[in-house]
Amino acid sequence: MILLRTIAIGALALALAAPLVAHEAPEPIVVGESHTLTALDAERRVNVLLPPDYATSGRDYPLVVMLDGGRDQDLFLAYGLYRWNAMWQRSEPAIVVGIETVDRQRELLPATKDAVERERYATAGESTAFREWLAEEVLPMLREQYRDDGRAVLIGESAAGHFVAETWMKRPDLFTGYAAISPSLQWDGEALSRELAAMDAAARPPLYLSLADEGGATESGIIRFLGSAGGEVCFSDRRADLVHANTLHGLLPEALQYLLPTEADWLEEYGLTLRCTNAERGLGDNEGEPDAGGAGAD
Repeated sequence: MILLRTIAIGALALALAAPLVAHEAPEPIVVGESHTLTALDAERRVNVLLPPDYATSGRDYPLVVMLDGGRDQDLFLAYGLYRWNAMWQRSEPAIVVGIETVDRQRELLPATKDAVERERYATAGESTAFREWLAEEVLPMLREQYRDDGRAVLIGESAAGHFVAETWMKRPDLFTGYAAISPSLQWDGEALSRELAAMDAAARPPLYLSLADEGGATESGIIRFLGSAGGEVCFSDRRADLVHANTLHGLLPEALQYLLPTEADWLEEYGLTLRCTNAERGLGDNEGEPDAGGAGAD
């Protein structure tokens, strides 16, 4: 018994003294880089996430410009959904650009005459200045430093969706495609949709426009905007199955598929088809009068 204990203790001592198995040092996972710029007196990040083969492909890519694209905002959600699309070849490879917002209502919305909105969002009203910053500083910087192919799509949801719709309407030349996901078109008494309805028809780039279950003035503003948009507008009516909180998660893949389509012929087999329809085909079976109220400008 003493001999067995001695052998056991000796074996344990040898095991403890043996060196640990060597492992290679971990490698960082690098997907892009970040630029610090200043707009509206506030520093913010412009985050650039590159396709996995960017360093070796030698090819040029479209830009996908995502509003609310800070690292603590929608940047990685958007990149993950984009990569999932790319895995299925549902949309083209692209350079994903996240534009960080600091004071969202100030940067993304125009001024409002509505007293309740003015009290709740006292800083709102500088979307024009933010748009000019994108046009004069951000887009030139991106095109100088990265291999883009001349195409750029702008994507935003809620208040950022209002910014997208306003840009499509007033500065259609800035981007080659737009996605306004559940835009806050109730803002300022639905002013943007009323303004579009009063404008003469004009050629504009493709627009992906969606509506969830927001109801109220948000819904009526989107429906009016849709009715006046004409042209290349693909409308995704998801009132029956999406709410405002999950509309970006549910519809960004479809928006990318519409704006950056591929020639993949297997998408329908796996249910990866466009559910949005051309605006001229109308609203379909769900058309009706919205209830009062609607989503906030968040």
